[in-house]
Amino acid sequence: MKKPGLPALTLVMASMLSLFATAQTNAKINVIASFSIIGDMAHSIGEDRITLRTIVGPNGDAHVYEPSPADAIAMAKADVILINGLKLEGFMTRLIRSSESTAPVIETTKDATILRDPAGGHYHFNNGKAVFHAAPLDPHAWQSVANAKVYVKNITEAFCAADKDNCAFYQQNADRYTKKLSVLDSKITAAIQQVPPERRTVVVGHHAFRYFEEAYGIHFLSPQGVSTESEASAADVAGILREIKTHRASAIFAENISNPRLVQQIASEAGLHVAGTLYSDALSAADGPAATYLAMMEHNATTLAAAAIGKQ
Repeated sequence: MKKPGLPALTLVMASMLSLFATAQTNAKINVIASFSIIGDMAHSIGEDRITLRTIVGPNGDAHVYEPSPADAIAMAKADVILINGLKLEGFMTRLIRSSESTAPVIETTKDATILRDPAGGHYHFNNGKAVFHAAPLDPHAWQSVANAKVYVKNITEAFCAADKDNCAFYQQNADRYTKKLSVLDSKITAAIQQVPPERRTVVVGHHAFRYFEEAYGIHFLSPQGVSTESEASAADVAGILREIKTHRASAIFAENISNPRLVQQIASEAGLHVAGTLYSDALSAADGPAATYLAMMEHNATTLAAAAIGKQ
């Protein structure tokens, strides 16, 4: 058999190198997102150039999540790890350590405008019980669209660092997404402006909306001061009822990550009805009204506005 000559070998090698380079260019980066809101932003920027695993999925509570062995296996393969930071995801430090991952950990809140938590933390409700989440800085920064733009910037920079060949793709997606965020910001502002100032106080079970309050002018009351060990006492409920009366709260809302029992009790005793569900720390399922960050924020604004002006 006649052996291939040097030109033919050179051609074969060049072809193989080209295929290898193409495979390298088309290789997806493995991205871990700590919870659904960051996961949605990552998907919007990375699309099919990333393989995305979101640890805490729709309607999940990142405050109390317990990771699984499958989470650790996925973490070990990560190229980029995206977290909120500000002590939101207490489980992530343990998970990263146990997985022995060496991937960069990106705090998506870096350079965002962060509010101090006046109580040094906040309560949320798990299985009907109040749990205190200690954090000197309020971690719910995504509730401001201006901060969401910072999340997008940080995610984009992380993808560009991990996958330089596709950086222009990520930047183009980020630019498109940021424009959508600007439109969203205007929609929220317009929705809240429909509400008379005297009706802009509402009640939620979990104090997660201070960034929304600062950005858009809705005042949120929540049952602060409840016990960390048990369900809210009669005195706790009496305290929030006094606040509702003093501030003339116009509506009360359940949240998707919390058992609604306490909110329903407060609504009943205040003579209000639960006006709907707000999405605070997690997106809805894909068939729900808040399956993306953009949909979540618009849903919250329109739900708040409709209830406050009495259209529900």
